[in-house]
Amino acid sequence: MIYKDFQGKKISLLSFGTMRLPQGEDGEINQALTEKMVDYALENGVNYFDTAYPYMGGKSEISVGKALGRHPRDSFYLATKYPGHQFAEEYNPKEIFEEQLKKCNVEYFDFYLLHNVYDNCIDVYTDPKWGIIEYFKEQKKNGRIKHLGFSSHASIPVFKKFVEEYGKDMEFCQIQMNYVDWTLQDAKQKYEILEKAGIPVWIMEPVRGGKLANIPGTPASSAFRWLQQFDNITTILSGMSNMEQMEDNIKTFEKPWLTTEEENKELMDLAERLKNAVPCTGCRYCCDGCPQSLDIPTLIGLYNDAKFQNSVTPSMQMDALPEEKLPSNCIGCGLCSASCPQAIDIPKVMSELTEMREKTMPDWKAICIQRAEEAKQNKQ
Repeated sequence: MIYKDFQGKKISLLSFGTMRLPQGEDGEINQALTEKMVDYALENGVNYFDTAYPYMGGKSEISVGKALGRHPRDSFYLATKYPGHQFAEEYNPKEIFEEQLKKCNVEYFDFYLLHNVYDNCIDVYTDPKWGIIEYFKEQKKNGRIKHLGFSSHASIPVFKKFVEEYGKDMEFCQIQMNYVDWTLQDAKQKYEILEKAGIPVWIMEPVRGGKLANIPGTPASSAFRWLQQFDNITTILSGMSNMEQMEDNIKTFEKPWLTTEEENKELMDLAERLKNAVPCTGCRYCCDGCPQSLDIPTLIGLYNDAKFQNSVTPSMQMDALPEEKLPSNCIGCGLCSASCPQAIDIPKVMSELTEMREKTMPDWKAICIQRAEEAKQNKQ
């Protein structure tokens, strides 16, 4: 197993993400298989385990706690997250934190994250009324959190703002990064912002929810190997849901195995083909004359992301936009297309994005509400 140094700790470059634990026919977590996978991971050098309050309907923390509780506490690093990104009438970090400690059956968390700091919830995390960041800084001071960080799917302006204002309190950051999202979700800019700020990077969705693992002629190992070239990456989370995935991934991380320059070029070319994207260059000429003052390049980016894979990120980002900035406000005047160097039919893209949002895109707000309700029911 490859290890990276983090403040004197040896952390396995491959981490076990537990958002997609194995399930039985009844839809419940297969605890026996989960424990078998945890045992195999530890035996083969994986020492970082990542869960979160809403994962698996609030049951992931319990399952992971049981599986890891069979092993010495100093043989693994456990990470979980505070769900400030979920829609709620009020936020009580103390109540949630105490509940998480009990669910995981531990006295402290090695790593603790503010879950998904993004455009629609940054005000929740930074509002003095809730005192979220201050509370977790205090828990770190008390030794109940060893290292405090955050995960994020934010837009670049919001991401940069949070790092500038709160980066001094954040010891690490988890972002979605792979050779497709390097450009599709601006992972390149986020990585560079973190590197400049001296904040180590944790990686989530290295194979894009499995999409990059199912490309003929391009194994999942290519995506993992591509990430190994970045020095500021400390660990790479993989949401493994069966033993075969676990075994294959551990083989990939047995020793350093970087992609070559030629392979990198092939992966970047593949990424462009996979995206089948509207060729927006972000020049913003289209914005100058838009009578609705829409941020057209951002909306086209969300369109490209939604077309590539039916993920919640585009929905999440659009939920954060003011009503007047949504693609449905396009009046189809065509002034944008007339000034576009790429001759993109922008009104058509806006119309399709509006239809996608209404009919096919996952409803991020509904997902959050459902997860919160499931967690509440499981708590009872």
